[in-house]
Amino acid sequence: MVLWVMRWMALAFLLAACRTSQPPSSGAEPPSVSAASASPAVSGPIQAASPDAAPPVHPHAEGHHHGEQGFHMDFADVERFARHFDSPERDTWQKPSEVVGLLDLRPGHVVADIGAGTGYFLSYWSKAVGNRGHVLALDVEPNMVEYMNRRVRQAGWKNVEPRVVASNDPNLPPNGVDRIVIVDTWHHIDDRATYTAKLARALRPGGSVMIVDFTAESDIGPPLKHRLAPEQVVKELEEGGLRAEVVPSETLPKQYVVRGSKP
Repeated sequence: MVLWVMRWMALAFLLAACRTSQPPSSGAEPPSVSAASASPAVSGPIQAASPDAAPPVHPHAEGHHHGEQGFHMDFADVERFARHFDSPERDTWQKPSEVVGLLDLRPGHVVADIGAGTGYFLSYWSKAVGNRGHVLALDVEPNMVEYMNRRVRQAGWKNVEPRVVASNDPNLPPNGVDRIVIVDTWHHIDDRATYTAKLARALRPGGSVMIVDFTAESDIGPPLKHRLAPEQVVKELEEGGLRAEVVPSETLPKQYVVRGSKP
């Protein structure tokens, strides 16, 4: 599930592409990334975002590949997706500082970002938890994790640790994390109730999971038939052993927020 992982740009031509591939009446599956588009592990300096060719499918679903339930994409071509995941224009609708506030991160916390993709949020998590805290940047795509490793080294974030994880297991230690955040990625995960149970075991007392994902009305995101209503996410978190609720987030124009807390 964590299968992501995750995240995703509001460039005008991307919005047009999303509308074209996701007509409200059809919810048609977008075309998949071809094998020819995949690139080997990232090498050389991280390139600045540039608005050239858009990904063929929705650009906001960071590196996740799943089975029968989750929405599937190939995120091996990191440089291509990074132009959109990390575009400055994403800030206008993703509002990362507000997401940090909703997550209630504090100095000394251990936070796991599942579906971290190219590391869009890493600077925010790193600053929020401080030198005594720790950030686990998790993704199933090895090329994404290598990209994040380079990003961490270049930025000098001593408290950030990128890791490759399996699609069905975040491999988090029992009672080992204070916060888990999954942005624009939950719809990629298979067997989400079972996955939630693994997240619940990893949370410390008082810990929480926060799911941020696209609304049905958003002009970007996965095909309509793969979008999840917030009420469904609440149900899945509760089935996995968490207390869950929809969190008011009027300031996020394209997404909803659901929080699951450990009893």
